[in-house]
Amino acid sequence: MEAGRAGAYEVVVVGGGAAGLSAALVLGRARRRTLVVDAGEPRNAPSAHLQGFLSRDGMPPAELLAVGREEIARYGVELVRDRAVDAVRDAGGEFDVTLAGGRTVHARHLVVATGLKDELPKVARLAERFGRDVLHCPYCHGWEVRDQAFGVLATTALSVHQALMVTQWSKDVTLFLHEVDEAELSDDDLRRLAAAGVAVVPGRVTEVVVDDDRLTGVRLADGTAHAREALFVAPRAVPRTELLRRLGAELSETPFGAYPVIDERGLTSVPGLWAAGNASGFAEQVINAASRGYRAGAAINGELLFADLDAAVAARSGAAAGA
Repeated sequence: MEAGRAGAYEVVVVGGGAAGLSAALVLGRARRRTLVVDAGEPRNAPSAHLQGFLSRDGMPPAELLAVGREEIARYGVELVRDRAVDAVRDAGGEFDVTLAGGRTVHARHLVVATGLKDELPKVARLAERFGRDVLHCPYCHGWEVRDQAFGVLATTALSVHQALMVTQWSKDVTLFLHEVDEAELSDDDLRRLAAAGVAVVPGRVTEVVVDDDRLTGVRLADGTAHAREALFVAPRAVPRTELLRRLGAELSETPFGAYPVIDERGLTSVPGLWAAGNASGFAEQVINAASRGYRAGAAINGELLFADLDAAVAARSGAAAGA
């Protein structure tokens, strides 16, 4: 990368959530010229609070990100509110990233921390309650709704696992089969559901019932209503991996979408291209995403350091040979 080139950075981080900000924090403290491109679409925006993050339990997600942006600014990391719409790898193995606003930025290394998008089942009034009393993760929300009457909306046979898991937080759990035929449940499923005391209700759910701004039940297609106080769902995860695909990163199909094949540091199959947070895997909670970002940032600094040292050694050797 040409020194002083306009729009040139050692690292560009695409995504300003916990993973991207954590990577940027490490890189800024390592004195790397770093840019964060933040489209402002965090996955946990519907949630009022984040849980399970040591020392930050109960903090509003927006507050965590605001603090993170303040922290990276202390170390000279730049942040731009924009969206990365394209990226190409040049002849030297570095990256040109095009932003929606028309700007192109150059990076020696590129971190994709764009997360994923949750697509909810098409049930009336469900989306408006998401993050409040329509929930997806018992580790994120189970304590707050403990001992209430739970419903679990089945979208695949894997929803049985979700119904069994939430019994740790309530013993009043009903599994609404919704899109799942009862014949799809295995004998082991039925035995475990019975042992856990989970009621199983066949039929499609058409509506979430809301009274006085709180969920009070679900209504089925046959018109019957079932009183519930919290409803767990399993959204369809859509990884935001467009940039990784464009750059030719190898992806692996999982039951939760296609995610990049990465090493333990977050490096993809493309040299210099990294993935962190939910762009690297479905199950990365906020604290895991921050950890992934930290690990990638530290690894990138080492890669840059030794690449520059090796280049300096080669230059010295060439100069000596020509003397």
